[in-house]
Amino acid sequence: MTIVLLITGLVLLVGGAEVLVRGATRLSLALGISPLVIGLTVVAYGTSSPEVAVTLQAGFAGETDLALGNVIGSNIANVLLVLGLAAMVAPLIVRSQLVRFDVPIMIGASVLLLVLALDGRIGRIESGILAAGAFIYSGVVLYIGTRRGRQPATMPELPDESITVERTRFRGIGRHALYVVIGLGLLVLGSRWLVDGAIEIAVALGVSQMVIGLTVVAIGTSLPEIATSMLAAFKGERDLAVGNVVGSNIFNIFLVLGVAGFIVPVDIPVPTSALNFDLLVMIAVAVACLPIFFTGGEIARWEGGLFLGYFAAYTAYLILRSQQHEALPAYSQIMLVFVIPLTAVTLIVLTIHAIHTRRVERQQMMDSTSSD
Repeated sequence: MTIVLLITGLVLLVGGAEVLVRGATRLSLALGISPLVIGLTVVAYGTSSPEVAVTLQAGFAGETDLALGNVIGSNIANVLLVLGLAAMVAPLIVRSQLVRFDVPIMIGASVLLLVLALDGRIGRIESGILAAGAFIYSGVVLYIGTRRGRQPATMPELPDESITVERTRFRGIGRHALYVVIGLGLLVLGSRWLVDGAIEIAVALGVSQMVIGLTVVAIGTSLPEIATSMLAAFKGERDLAVGNVVGSNIFNIFLVLGVAGFIVPVDIPVPTSALNFDLLVMIAVAVACLPIFFTGGEIARWEGGLFLGYFAAYTAYLILRSQQHEALPAYSQIMLVFVIPLTAVTLIVLTIHAIHTRRVERQQMMDSTSSD
């Protein structure tokens, strides 16, 4: 019965997020918002809704470890799993705005969460700071989008049919808003069943709620991002795939923990294991986006494979750590001494090569202009 509860909760979460994202996206298009702003705000808000629902439900149930683990695990899964799978479908185009503005914001939000969690808890003051960050970021992104020009609504307005066209447009907006409400309802119900099932599994297997939140629940609540990004990559909307993940990670920290910590009646404790490892992994994953995004302006298939490999390695580490397996010390040593340094050196070399290539191309363009 617990497995059925867990699977049903996941299905409702994914279905609710799909309805919510579809309705919100069409609503925004009807209002004339640009695709990049949609990816970074509306779609990101929508695909972060499962994290909001699960974190609030876990917090009110007193399972605060699960609430924090869900956010950290979702951010790690969004980059390593979601972008990895999407890049395997098709190389992902990375816009310059993401590299110069949004990814640094994602890194800054991750570091800020670590700083606020150093005292071992996320209280009302810390949550207020995070929630304020969500509103500020949303406002800046909307300002950038409107400054670069809003896309007009595609609904034609004929002189003799202006009243009919306007009524049709408002009926469409109302229908999309209804989809948003239905999606939110499915998310709330699905999150309740998912949290109940995850708690039962944690108790039955003797696994800590932090590990369950970092793995089962985190992957489950990242399924909307997986579906959205893979579908966007398949349809050629590759900037939407990347913007969805980056925006979702920012909102997971600012909005999810900000709202949950401010509404839930108790402080959210931060376990020592999260401070010493999981939060650091989340920051490292965010920082790793910069050189990968920077080289060539895309995420190649081999880089997507690298992301997937690291996600598998991280999940294996969590399983070994939860079981206190005898292979854990050797596994950790291999990751710290060989795999991670080798990857870091590779990314540094690729970044230096990309900078050199761009300088050469810029110099060639200047020489060509001067000769003309």
